[in-house]
Amino acid sequence: MREYASLGGIDRDAPAFRLYTKAKALGTWDPAAIDLSRDAEDWVRLSGDERDLLLRVTSLFQAGEESVVVDLVPLLLVIGREGRVEEELFLAAWLWEEAKHTELFRRFLDEVAGAPAGLERFHSPSYERLFAHELPASMSALLEDPSPAAQARAVATYTMIVEGVLAETGYHGYFSALEREGLLPGLREGLALTKRDESRHIAYGVHLLSRLVHEDPSLWDVVDTRMQELFPLAHGLVEESFAPYDPVPFGLVPGDFLAYAMEQFQKRYARIERARIGGSAGLDPDD
Repeated sequence: MREYASLGGIDRDAPAFRLYTKAKALGTWDPAAIDLSRDAEDWVRLSGDERDLLLRVTSLFQAGEESVVVDLVPLLLVIGREGRVEEELFLAAWLWEEAKHTELFRRFLDEVAGAPAGLERFHSPSYERLFAHELPASMSALLEDPSPAAQARAVATYTMIVEGVLAETGYHGYFSALEREGLLPGLREGLALTKRDESRHIAYGVHLLSRLVHEDPSLWDVVDTRMQELFPLAHGLVEESFAPYDPVPFGLVPGDFLAYAMEQFQKRYARIERARIGGSAGLDPDD
C-alpha cells in the first residue's frame, strides 16, 4: 500500500512550506497577460548590435529555462519519496514557475523579435557544457543515486551556479540596462516577476544544502568541490557572451556582472558553511 506523507499532517512553519505559501501569493502571474506592444515598437528602433545582444541573452534564458523545467523533475521525485511533503509542495510550485519563464521568453522572441531562426548560434561552449551536460547529468543522476551526497552535488549545480550565479546575475544586468534606457517595458515587467520567483528557488536551494551539510558535515566537501568544478564554466559563459561586442551595447560592463555574481554567491556560500559547523544559518530562508 502506498504511503501518503500528508496524511500525517503538514508542518506549516517548515521553511519550504513558507516558501510554498509565498509562491501561491506571488507566483500566480500570467506570462500571456503581459503587454508587449510597446516592446515591439522599441525593438525596431534599436541598433543592430543592441538587437543582437538582446537576442543572444533572451535565447540563452529561454533555452535555459526550458532545460531546468526538465532537469528539476528528478529532485522532485527524490524529495517526494523521502516523505518531505512540505518540500515536495514547494518543488511542484517551482516546476510550474520555470515553465512560465519559458513561456515568457518564447513570447518575446516570437512577438517582439519576429521569431528569429538559428538561435543556437548564441550557445557558446561554456553554455553548452553547463546546460547540455553538467546540469542534466547531475540532476538525472538522482534517479539512480538519491543519496544525500548526490543531492548536494545536484542542488549545488542547479541553485548555486545555474540559478544563483548565472540566472540571477543575468536577470539583474538585463533588467537594469533596460530600465536605465527606458526600453521594453513588457519584458522588464516579466523580468521583475521572474527575478522574484528565482529568489525563492535560490532560497530553497540554500536551505536544502544547509540542511544536508548540517546533518552530515562531510558533505561540505561535495558542495565545495562542485563549486570549484563549475566556476570556470560560469566565468567563461559571461566572457563568451560579451566577447563579440566592442563596445558592449547599453553601456554594459562584463566585470560588473562578475562582481555582482561573486557578492551574491559569497553570502550564500557563507550561510551553508556556517550550517556545516553547527549553526542555523541557511536553514531558515527568511533569515
